[in-house]
Amino acid sequence: MMQITKPVSFENVVSMEDLSAEDVLSFIHEAQDFKAGKQIELKRPVYAANLFFESSTRTHTSFEMAERKLGLQVVNFDPSNSSLSKGESMSDTVKTFQAIGVDLVAIRDKKNEYYKDLIADPNVHVGIANGGDGSGQHPSQSLLDMMTIYEEFGHFEGLKVAIVGDLTHSRVARSNMEVLTMLGAHVYFGGPKKWYTEEFAKYGEWMPIDDLVEEMDVMMFLRVQHERIADDENGAFSAEKYHAQYGLTAERESRMPQHSIIMHPAPVNRGVEIADELVECDKSRIFEQMHNGVFVRMAIMTSMLRNRDLIKEEY
Repeated sequence: MMQITKPVSFENVVSMEDLSAEDVLSFIHEAQDFKAGKQIELKRPVYAANLFFESSTRTHTSFEMAERKLGLQVVNFDPSNSSLSKGESMSDTVKTFQAIGVDLVAIRDKKNEYYKDLIADPNVHVGIANGGDGSGQHPSQSLLDMMTIYEEFGHFEGLKVAIVGDLTHSRVARSNMEVLTMLGAHVYFGGPKKWYTEEFAKYGEWMPIDDLVEEMDVMMFLRVQHERIADDENGAFSAEKYHAQYGLTAERESRMPQHSIIMHPAPVNRGVEIADELVECDKSRIFEQMHNGVFVRMAIMTSMLRNRDLIKEEY
């Protein structure tokens, strides 16, 4: 039986560490409601801006689509032409958008925990949704991943979930290992063992991929983040060797349990993490994750609208 949860209300949504198991389920259920056609009516015009200081396709456009579906007015922002290039701080940029009437912002930045200074500043009043901070947190991605797993299995308790790939540089790995453990799933890790450090060992054991594929309910793959890796390591990287040692090949997929699913936060490097022909195979939920991301981000923005008493009616 599906647990009944109350709609959540958050001033900011910046880290999975701030959410309880009930909060996560509430976000999932509200996202499912939006997926089923739920709408909201605003008390007044509401304005949002997406301040992405690090490149993004899926997260950026997904936030914008979510905002537009909620009826928010989206203010354009181009970081290459912003005053940040003239030395303005992120805090002053956010306050500038606040001063001209923006209510909510989604932010991505390469600095870990950039949001701590913003939410501690008594002069920052806009709602902040974290679109990813360095190798730290990525709450909207984690929540859409949880929604996708929940829709597939209807629960988390006892599920075996493997996170495979570039663990060290992944905010997705960190966010997901914490929330999956909190929700009762068993987490395992795979990929190059040099990227499996003590912080991951606290949440689950490392296993060779040939063992993981035969046991897991969920195989979650991560992109090798070359932009965060030293030049000498990048120079020695071989896509073919990586795929053979750590990737999901057709042969490995054939040994996965029939009910199991394949996930990836994207962008996918076809033929590296996952064989080209498997990206859209029957077990793959990669594009469903992207689809769910819009509804999860609608739920995130709605929680901040609710916190600010900007919703007239929900139906």
